[in-house]
Amino acid sequence: MIRAFRILYMSLLIVTITVFNLDQSVCGATDSQANTEKHDSTEVAPAHQITVILERLYLDGESSKEVVTKTIWSMEDFWSEYEKWNLVEMNEEVAIFQQQMNDISPLLKSNGYFGITEGGVLTIFNGKPDKSNVIQSFFQIDIPKLESKTQKELVKGIPIKSKEEYNEVLDVFKPYKKNR
Repeated sequence: MIRAFRILYMSLLIVTITVFNLDQSVCGATDSQANTEKHDSTEVAPAHQITVILERLYLDGESSKEVVTKTIWSMEDFWSEYEKWNLVEMNEEVAIFQQQMNDISPLLKSNGYFGITEGGVLTIFNGKPDKSNVIQSFFQIDIPKLESKTQKELVKGIPIKSKEEYNEVLDVFKPYKKNR
C-alpha cells in the first residue's frame, strides 16, 4: 500500500513538473514553435533531479547521513532503489529516507570503548573513557559488587569492535545494574 502511494505521489510530482516546464517553454515560443512542440510525440518527459538524504540509525544511538543528488528517469526504478528504506519526508526537491541498522556504528567499531563515569554509569566513549567523549550512557552499576579486575577494565576502557562484543558487555553488566 505504501509503495503504491509512493509511486502515485512521485508520478504526480513528475507530471506537475513536466506540465510546468512545457507551459514555460510554450509561453516563450512563437505560435508555430508552440504547435510543433505540443504535437511532437517523440519528445520524452524531462528527468527530474532530487536530493536524497539517507539516514542510518545504529543500535548504539549514533546515526549517519548520506546526501546524494539523483536524476529520476523512472519512478518505478527510483522506488525499487530505496525499497529497503522508510520514507520519512518528501517534497519536489528532497526525499528523506531512514533505515534501522542491526549493527553498531562505524564510529563505535573504530574508536568505541565501554567504561564508567565518575558516578558509576556504564557508558560508551569515543576513545578511552573521558567525560568529554561520551557517546551513550546506559545504567548505573553497583561498583562494590564488581571484582576489582573488572572495575579496572572499565576504568581503563573495554574496546568495542563488533555488535556481538557490544551486546556481550551489556549482558555481562546488566546483573550489576544498581536499583535506584
